[in-house]
Amino acid sequence: MQTTSSRGFTREQLIDLWTRHRAGESRHAIARAVGKRPGSIHFIIRAAGGIAPRLRTRALRVLSLAERQHIARALPLGRSVREIARTLDRAPSTISREVAAHGGRAQYDAEAAERAAAAAARRPKRCRLAQQPELAAFVTWALEHRWSPGQIAGWLRLTFPLVPELHLSPETIYRTLFIQGRGVLKKELQRRLRRPRVARRARTATRKRQGRGQIVAAVPISARPPEADDRAVPGHWEGDLLAGAWNSHIITLVERTSRFTILIAIASKETAVVIAALTREIQRLPEHLPRSLTWDRGSELAHHQQFTIATSVQVYFCDPQSPWQRGTNENTNGLLRQYFPKGMSLANVTQDELDAVADELNGRPRETLGFRTPAQVFHQAVASIT
Repeated sequence: MQTTSSRGFTREQLIDLWTRHRAGESRHAIARAVGKRPGSIHFIIRAAGGIAPRLRTRALRVLSLAERQHIARALPLGRSVREIARTLDRAPSTISREVAAHGGRAQYDAEAAERAAAAAARRPKRCRLAQQPELAAFVTWALEHRWSPGQIAGWLRLTFPLVPELHLSPETIYRTLFIQGRGVLKKELQRRLRRPRVARRARTATRKRQGRGQIVAAVPISARPPEADDRAVPGHWEGDLLAGAWNSHIITLVERTSRFTILIAIASKETAVVIAALTREIQRLPEHLPRSLTWDRGSELAHHQQFTIATSVQVYFCDPQSPWQRGTNENTNGLLRQYFPKGMSLANVTQDELDAVADELNGRPRETLGFRTPAQVFHQAVASIT
């Protein structure tokens, strides 16, 4: 586990550091716990890409320093390789290779042999993608098109089930991206991930959420039909506003069964503007595909009753401060931050640009859909009711 960036840290401090990082503790909290400066903690975590290095241990088959020192003492006394091997309870071939690799009988030095063995153990091994350039080229292409590592791994297994050499885990891709020194995938590809970061972030790290206001005559999500909860019947949608700089917004709609996404440009978040845009878009859908709409408690849907009268689609509202009740849409909004990062104004984003982004999202394979695309599942649903 010891690296150039972790000099000055004991083994116990490094274990504690990475344990706390995986638990989602802040770097300031980790610094206080291990008695180091936050900058040192940040440097170690960033240099490792947020991925804890493997804990270095000496394999049982590897000679220890004490064993090497015994060999160094026994050789000048004329002891045979077999005699030394019996004393150390080792195979004669192990002792013979050790002596031959480090100077022979005349020049064997225990400390020099130990240093050479440690250096060989630290030598970085070629990672999986470095050994398969064609596979690395495909992974690069998929990341450039904003596929997630999970989607890449799943699609490869689905497409080439009988070619195990083309199978790899999402973690392999993450490690190749984030661990410095591998040099197979360009670091710029990190910005194509769902949530671009310079290091992996613990899933347990918390995020603050904002509460929303009250909606008159709101129908609670508990009244939503059970068929919407189990995603068995298509046509149940989740919606929200994605916010940009300077009070700019776009509407995001996601169908729960297929994860099919629709993006709508709006001039403002005034309820009249949002209701008009939603009504227009819902009325374009095939009959029976708009069955319900689930929204949070934002004031942009204060006139939800007008929407229901115009479309015959009932709106159900999440409980206050419960974004997980609209989890499909929340996840989609996270994906959209690849295209529309926080701090970017959405005021000048055209509908054509939004349609292109939606097409790309709907064309990606999804693990939850058995690595089919949202477009495939959505169009199958359309065909089944026409």
